[in-house]
Amino acid sequence: MDGIDVAIAELTGSDGELVLTPCGQWELPYPDELRTRLLAALPPAPCSAEELAKLDTLVGQAFADAVSHAEERAGTVDVVASLGQTVFHWIDDGRALGTLQLGQPAWIAERTGRPVVSDLRVRDVAAGGHGAPLASTLDALLLRTVADREGAPAAALNIGGIGNITVVPPTHSEAGDDSGAAGDVLAYDTGPGNALLDLAAARVTGGAARSDVDGALATAGTVRTDLLERLLADPYYAAPPPKSTGKEHFHSTYLAAALGGLPPVGDTDLLATLTELTAVTIADACARHGATTVYASGGGVHNPALMRALGHRLTVRRSDELGLPADAKEAYLTAVLGWLSWHGAAGNVPSATGARGPRVLGSITPGERPLALPTPPTSPISRLRVANSRETR
Repeated sequence: MDGIDVAIAELTGSDGELVLTPCGQWELPYPDELRTRLLAALPPAPCSAEELAKLDTLVGQAFADAVSHAEERAGTVDVVASLGQTVFHWIDDGRALGTLQLGQPAWIAERTGRPVVSDLRVRDVAAGGHGAPLASTLDALLLRTVADREGAPAAALNIGGIGNITVVPPTHSEAGDDSGAAGDVLAYDTGPGNALLDLAAARVTGGAARSDVDGALATAGTVRTDLLERLLADPYYAAPPPKSTGKEHFHSTYLAAALGGLPPVGDTDLLATLTELTAVTIADACARHGATTVYASGGGVHNPALMRALGHRLTVRRSDELGLPADAKEAYLTAVLGWLSWHGAAGNVPSATGARGPRVLGSITPGERPLALPTPPTSPISRLRVANSRETR
């Protein structure tokens, strides 16, 4: 919820290969009042239907502004894809039963005149999946070549509010009992990425900071093993994949409960411990599937303390080495998902999300012209190649 990531990409598909050419990416901040209201709407705080309706409109209008901003700088687009702003992910006894993303697509279509592919998660949920991590779609296409070349599982890591990994084994791998069938792609949320860190930073600075900038607070602190052990006892970490979680689980009340009854935890020690929590849970998840190298993206890559903690356990590279900027990978992922839906191709990876099978994702809101959908690909899309950027931005 720090801002809106927007990217433009040229996408072409042929003979089972999708070629993505990055054309530019930007991060635009939410208006301060809107961001405050979005944060206030997150569980466990109550939120009225009136406020949700207003936020749905305001986020949709902000997304429309973001698309216009991008088009002014990189040219007009044919289709817009919007992943939406998640405010609730409904998990009951390990099963996903619903998910809610705000950002009414009609506002984007009306402002830009472009058709909009949106609501990309819920069809996977309806098919028995978690609707997450959808990054597994892009990662499966992008990392298969890496895994086959190295003869070992290749892993992608995204550190946003929640951390998630995708593990792509070599084509002819012999997977272990808890790693899925040979050749299966696995992806799931590892636990909190920046969610608890950001809450703690705001807590210890009296709201002056939204995050631990440059990991400075964590670097000055010492890990409190009593708090870390209590946090690691959360049953979520031991649950088998597929699984997903969100800020409806890792929130301020959760953090307060974890601190309850312990000797006072210093400000910097709290940040050091939460940084260690994120690193340990990510590394443990990778180790479970034999992945020792990860290609990282997301806001967490800018936290030196977190990157050091991860580097003690894993070989960490940035997704830039694969052609996708770490700050914009999710935006380009959304473009890929939109292209697949627009072409009538499945956009989920059932072995990763837990869905009963491949599904075409999302809903389409028409633009100013009648809908004219392209012919679906004659061959399933099985790989992704990132071409040289059309323009560096």
